[in-house]
Amino acid sequence: MSVSKERRPGPGTLGVHGTDPRPGPGAPVVSPVVQSATFYWSTPEDGELLYSRYGNNPNQLQVGRKIAALEGAEAAVALGSGMGATAMSLLSVLDAGDHVVASSRLYGATYQLLASELPRRGIETSFVDPDRGDWEAAFRTETKVVFVELPTNPTLRILDPRPIVALARERGLTVMCDATFASPVNFRALSVGIDVVIQSATKYLSGHSDVIAGAVSGTGPFIESVMRMSRLYGPALDPHTAWLLDRGLRTLDARMRRHNENAMRIARWLEAHSEVERAIYPGLPSHPDHELARELLDGFGGMVSVVLKGGGEAADRFMHRLQLAAAAPSLGGVETLVSQPRWTSHAGLTAEQREAQGIPDGFVRLSVGIENVEDLIADFDQALG
Repeated sequence: MSVSKERRPGPGTLGVHGTDPRPGPGAPVVSPVVQSATFYWSTPEDGELLYSRYGNNPNQLQVGRKIAALEGAEAAVALGSGMGATAMSLLSVLDAGDHVVASSRLYGATYQLLASELPRRGIETSFVDPDRGDWEAAFRTETKVVFVELPTNPTLRILDPRPIVALARERGLTVMCDATFASPVNFRALSVGIDVVIQSATKYLSGHSDVIAGAVSGTGPFIESVMRMSRLYGPALDPHTAWLLDRGLRTLDARMRRHNENAMRIARWLEAHSEVERAIYPGLPSHPDHELARELLDGFGGMVSVVLKGGGEAADRFMHRLQLAAAAPSLGGVETLVSQPRWTSHAGLTAEQREAQGIPDGFVRLSVGIENVEDLIADFDQALG
């Protein structure tokens, strides 16, 4: 695609066309799946050795370029899962003896990776409550990485990354952000100084609950280091999955706008419901980070969380009564998915740890889809009884 130097194309245009040169006559409008593990190659005179485990299959490279364009990054790579993207990003810069400072509000598996797995490799993490914001006190001479999530899963808190970035810059640290809940349509993390943005591409980027993938975006040298690490650990994305992810990106902007619209209406409705103790959505004025969300985000997202008055029993009852929305983990698909973090994303934490993160029993997470919002509200109304 020919890109004007005067202006950056919008996410709808980038999702469809990317930034690759416009193909000539006779070329397919939709790129074919290159379902090949290996490619003809004899000596270095033949150029780069292509091998799909290396992440340089044509489908893998094409979707990486498109994700980089959407994020406003120099480069990006798509990998086999969001956790693969998180792990490869961390392992590409951390060695034994290094230290991480991370938000305490993280996806459960990310928290476990930092708290339980990386210590086995001699890498320690200090967790900071973003409400207290004592980031500087957590830094050590061994600190190499600061890791945050925005918005947080599943409490939908919005921390301001700019002061954290400023502190990290003074110390030469790498700031990583999992921005899965926002997608690059609602938040471009690199634009506020974050170095590395991670997406679980399983979610909004692919958007149809039929792909498992992850993505990492950043500078060219950093992405090269991630690709070198992934060659050793093996989380390369299958070519057909890369093709499906590219197809999802073509409608990302349109889907996100519908997710944003539906979630806003449902959050307002839930906040007024007699069975709801608390509705959590950055677009609501009652949200503690509402003004910051208005400043940082281009849309408030498709995720809504609620705490039901009847606690865990009420949440279980609500889940069993759903007729249109699907009781299932994951998020970001065209269909509405509903889950309880205590049984899914944060099941690895104790009840006390969940409570400390603002996830009491009775907490329900809604991934609002693109259905007609009146039908979703009717379903939630009957399920709440």
